[in-house]
Formats: sequence, C-alpha cells, structure tokens
Amino acid sequence: MRRETKNENIINYIYIIVGTTILAAGVNLFFARLKLVTGGLSGLAIVIQYIMKKHYEIEIPLWFTNIAVNIPLLAIAIKLKGRKFVGKSLFAAAYLSFALFYTQFIPAPNVDLLLASIFGGVFVGTGLGLVLRASASTGGTDLAANIIKVYLQSVPIAKIILVIDSSIVLLGAFVFGAQKAMYAIISIFVVAKVIDSILEGINFSKAVFIISDYSNDIAEILMKDLNRGVTGIHATGMYTKGKKQVLFVVVGKNELVPLQKMVKEIDTKAFITVADVREVLGEGFTE
Repeated sequence: MRRETKNENIINYIYIIVGTTILAAGVNLFFARLKLVTGGLSGLAIVIQYIMKKHYEIEIPLWFTNIAVNIPLLAIAIKLKGRKFVGKSLFAAAYLSFALFYTQFIPAPNVDLLLASIFGGVFVGTGLGLVLRASASTGGTDLAANIIKVYLQSVPIAKIILVIDSSIVLLGAFVFGAQKAMYAIISIFVVAKVIDSILEGINFSKAVFIISDYSNDIAEILMKDLNRGVTGIHATGMYTKGKKQVLFVVVGKNELVPLQKMVKEIDTKAFITVADVREVLGEGFTE
C-alpha cells in the first residue's frame, strides 16, 4: 500500500478536525436537543444522558460518554489488532470528544423534528464523510464491530455494525417513543446519502461509449470541438465477427447533447451508450 506523503497526512488531519467539528455540531444542535437517536455512540450517549438526568438528576455530557466508552474500546482494539490498525481513528475519537464539548455552547436553532432530522443528518453525514475520506473513523460502534469480528470471523462486519446500530435505534425508540424513532430513521437516510456524495463525489459526469463505422472521424471532431480526450477500444461484433472500434469519452452533463448531435451528423446509425459517473479525477475535471 502506498504511504501517505507529509502533505496528504496533514490534509487528512485537517479533514478529521473539520469533520468531527461538523459532526459534533449536528449532534449537539439537532439530535441531542430533540432526542433523535440515529445509532452509533452519539445515539447511545443521548440515551444515557436522558436516563441519568431524569432518574438520578445527574447531567452526563455527551463528550464524557464518548471518552468513557471509546477508551476501553481503543485499548481492546490495540491489543487485538495492533496500534497500526487504530491509526488516525485514535485522534478522531479523541477530537470528537473535544468537539462535542465546545460545540455544545453554540446556540441551537429553534426547529421542529422534521427540520432537525434533515439538517442534523446533513451535518452528521458531512462530518462523517470528511472523517472517512481521511481513512479514519470516530470509534464507537465501528471499533466495537471490529472487536466482535475477531471472535465472529464468519459474520460480515457490515452486519455486525447494522445489529449494533439497530439495537441503539430500538433503545432510542423505547426511551423516547416511536415518533422520534421514525424521525431518526429519516436522519439515518440523509446521513447515508450525504456520506455517499462526499466519498463518491458530487461532480456528476457522463461516460459515453460510441460504436460506429466512422470512429476516426467522430473521435477527431469530439477532440477538436469538445476538447475532450477520446479512447479507442478494439472490439469484435459477436454477430458479424467484424472488427469494431468502440470510442470511450467522459463529458460534463451540459456537453452530452452537443456530443450526440456531433456523432449523429457524422453517422446517423451510430450506437451510443451513456452511463452516470459520480466523480472524475484527471485533466479537464477534478484535479
């Protein structure tokens, strides 16, 4: 595996700091205030905070629960899988506790459950996405799942995480009621979508495959007028057994219609296939 450069390492730690801050703000401003339990250690901390305050009149901050639960989990993970496995996650888990502390002083907006579930999901999803983009995790259920995986090797880790998070959501439903649990599920959906957008990219483009007997002419006009690179892929028509050249080109959404017109001006019988692309890295797109 390629080792990170010094600059990449610094950028990843910046991602973690910014990501955990946004995540903590989402938890404190929306989820904790309106008692929305979306799973994870933050959801468990919300339940513990509520129960201790209601029954014992003891205020347990979210940041304290995050530290108290993560310390033994990190210790066990280091012992079972080594210090290298924990890596940046140790810093992310520690900084999340700090972020949960200082973001609790931010004035919370006065919003209803629906807005809280949506915007809380956006905040938490953005924060988690940045942390995951830095190849780290905030500990909690991820660490617990990796520890359990050591003893249940035949069970996929995704299923272990799902069971743990689902149990926390059900606990939240039992403590705070079914209505808030349903709003929490909305948040979970939003969080997943935002994380996907950050990890897979939001700069949607189109990958176009073109099959034509005039591939050279089409490639020339696309490179000249669209200023896009075109790749020729040698292929064989399985029905005719004839040799073909399939053109592959990636374009922006606004370039798709002009591309189709250019191709049809040269060959009205050209076969064009268009596929969605979540992110493009390279010249002319995202560097």
